[in-house]
Amino acid sequence: MKLICAVSENWGIGKDNNLLFNIPKDMKFFREMTLGKVVVLGRKNLESFPGAKPLKNRTNIILTRNKDFKCEGAVVCGSIDEVLSLGYDESEMFVIGGEEIYRSMLELCDTCYITKVSETVPADKFMVNLDELPEWELTYSSEPQEDNGHTIRFCTYQRKK
Repeated sequence: MKLICAVSENWGIGKDNNLLFNIPKDMKFFREMTLGKVVVLGRKNLESFPGAKPLKNRTNIILTRNKDFKCEGAVVCGSIDEVLSLGYDESEMFVIGGEEIYRSMLELCDTCYITKVSETVPADKFMVNLDELPEWELTYSSEPQEDNGHTIRFCTYQRKK
C-alpha cells in the first residue's frame, strides 16, 4: 500500500477541512499516480471534495465510523480490516487522507509520496513526520520546483526492510 500527500515544512496538510495549498503540479502528480487505482480516504476528506463526490476513474473506499453513511460511486467501510477484506491488490492502493486515515494506515504502507512545500502556514491537520521515524528513509527528492508561488519538492519515502 502507498500513501500520497502534500505537506508544509511542519508536515501540515490541512486547515478548516481544506488543503493548505493550491499547487497544479502537485495535483497533476496526484492524478497521475492514483488514476485507475484504489484510493482510501476518510469521510471528512471526501466532504472537502467538490460536491463531496468520489474521485473519477478510481475505486474510492471511504473509511468512516458513521454506520449510516452512504456514498454513491464509492465503497463505504467501517474499519481498516473491512477495507483489507475487500480483496483489492494492496500494491494498487493509495491512502489519500486525511489526518486520521494517514495515522491509522501508515503502518500498512511501504511507500509514501510526499510533496514538500517549502513554507509553513497555519494548519489544524498534520501528517506524521516521516523524517523523525527510524523505520522510514527518504529515497528520492526532486530538485526544487516553483509552482503557483510555492517552492516544492517531490519526495519518496520507503519503509526500511
